Amino acid sequence: MTAPAQVHIFGTVISTYTRICQIACEEAGLSHEVIATAAHSPANRHPFGKVPVVEIDGLELIESVAITQYIDNAHNAGALQPANPAARAMTDKWIAVANNYLFPLFERGLVMPWVMHRVAGFPLERETIERALPAISRALGFLEGELVADGAWTRHGFTLADVFLYPMVRSVELTPQGQAGISQCDRLLAWLEMCRARPSIAATRWESEP
Repeated sequence: MTAPAQVHIFGTVISTYTRICQIACEEAGLSHEVIATAAHSPANRHPFGKVPVVEIDGLELIESVAITQYIDNAHNAGALQPANPAARAMTDKWIAVANNYLFPLFERGLVMPWVMHRVAGFPLERETIERALPAISRALGFLEGELVADGAWTRHGFTLADVFLYPMVRSVELTPQGQAGISQCDRLLAWLEMCRARPSIAATRWESEP
């Protein structure tokens, strides 16, 4: 299939899921543009007020799993999805873990309070963070333990599991509490460093990211 002249990603510029779609585009060598669109803006065409919405190949796609799988299948020969059914199932498992459990916990309990404080100038919701920290610590410990046990999502090379997990874990690392927790997880730190060396990750850094 001929690559589109430009992929349009409608979403907030510091969104985890906007970046996930950007990374998939970079991996496939697709030119892409982020059009800043607030989740609940009248301009947002997502029927449930989420981001991003992506225009590609004459399609308007929502939901990041569908978007990234389409980009990878249509423009990257499925390189980010293992061909072996068992390996692909494990990749899909980790994507589901990231979306269903890690993202809500990290985003609501730690990342968004810091974003609203640093970007919008709101008072830091310290009580929200304190309530969430034990569960966040357990989640980070779970990821570290799985990496130590058998390599977890990294066993089959760089896949869509990494594409989804990296922005989520990185956003935690950008908070003081998250940095302190991740600094105790040697395998998780090594994985983050490996991802940071990848061109698609470097090319999609958030503007506020060191």
